[in-house]
Amino acid sequence: MLFQLRLLVYRFAKMFLKPVVKLVPQPRPVLFVGPDSAAQLCRMMVGFGFERVLIVTDAMLVTLGLVDPIRKALETGGIAVSVFDGIEPDPTYDVIDRGHKAAQAHRSNAVLAVGGGSSIDAAKVIAAMATTAKPPRKLVGFFKLTKPMLPLFVIPTTAGTGSEVTVAAVVSDPETHAKAAVVDPRLVPTAAALDPLVMKGMPRPITAATGMDALTHAVEAYTNRWPVAETALHSVAAVRMIFANLPRAYANGEDLEAREAMALASFYAGLAFTRAFVGYVHAFSHKLGGHYGTPHGLGNAITMPYVLDFVQEAAWAQARLADLAVAIGAGQPSEPKAALAGRFIARVRELNRQVGIPPTLDALKAADIPAIAREAMIEAHRDYPVPRNMSLAEAEALLRRMLPR
Repeated sequence: MLFQLRLLVYRFAKMFLKPVVKLVPQPRPVLFVGPDSAAQLCRMMVGFGFERVLIVTDAMLVTLGLVDPIRKALETGGIAVSVFDGIEPDPTYDVIDRGHKAAQAHRSNAVLAVGGGSSIDAAKVIAAMATTAKPPRKLVGFFKLTKPMLPLFVIPTTAGTGSEVTVAAVVSDPETHAKAAVVDPRLVPTAAALDPLVMKGMPRPITAATGMDALTHAVEAYTNRWPVAETALHSVAAVRMIFANLPRAYANGEDLEAREAMALASFYAGLAFTRAFVGYVHAFSHKLGGHYGTPHGLGNAITMPYVLDFVQEAAWAQARLADLAVAIGAGQPSEPKAALAGRFIARVRELNRQVGIPPTLDALKAADIPAIAREAMIEAHRDYPVPRNMSLAEAEALLRRMLPR
């Protein structure tokens, strides 16, 4: 009873966030798209006259040789470059602190992130620490940046997080593994390059998981209760592009057209959810990541069909899922909305199967379900404008459907 009361308090308090979200501006980065757009971004940075740039990335990308051409392009333009390659999945405060020290030692006056969402999120916080002198723990929350951060440029190597356009950065506590967000419009990068050439070597499992991550962003934003004027445009475009191109990119990593389309879809989905938010899928996935280290995109992909089964019972969500079914060619507008919504969910399950996503999570343990359910309900009811409220018992039942068979 006390827990349900707590959720009610969260839902009531959340009502006061809606007008704030609509009023806060959403800056957008200058966008370069297509093969060799990373080189265009480097030329832009040279043109801006930066003297010292810190590249934030991970060791694997350095080993694969993806970072070296970017570094050389900047150095040829007269920029002194230092590479911090200590980024790991779900970067912790400690990792970000080390990145900040690298920026200080180099006296960097701009930051370039090369990598997936973890590298981009870490680079955002490093760039913010450089100007605010606040440790990462002090930046967690809403609107904690007291000054503009160092100019930040990004070259995503995955097509999923949309971090190149969002106002948030996710960081992890090294002891509890709990994830927290730094949220501020100043975190949006100055410019981004969506270059399929740097994505073509992405392994199949990462292509699948990050692509389904982008789909989750688009679907949750579209079915949530706080859409803004552009939510439908960006969400529907992203969903349509992902269904058309993710199987192609998964089947053939050298398909640059599909890679570019997936990068754009991720960008559009990022635009959608940074204002309309996400929902239960992310709440569950964040907790699965904290308990088991489940990669975020994989957690989203496994969880999404089960959450959609639940939310389609709400009239608003059912109508929006029906729209998405029509958008991907799974039905006609004249058909019953319930049938269309069900067909869209079936297509999500089929897309998961096509790209090798399992229907259950091997790491999930029955004994952990009550704790995971409670943690996910707190996050969802506190932070997200979900289309249908879920009880604790319903959350536990949903998780049990994800147990390995």
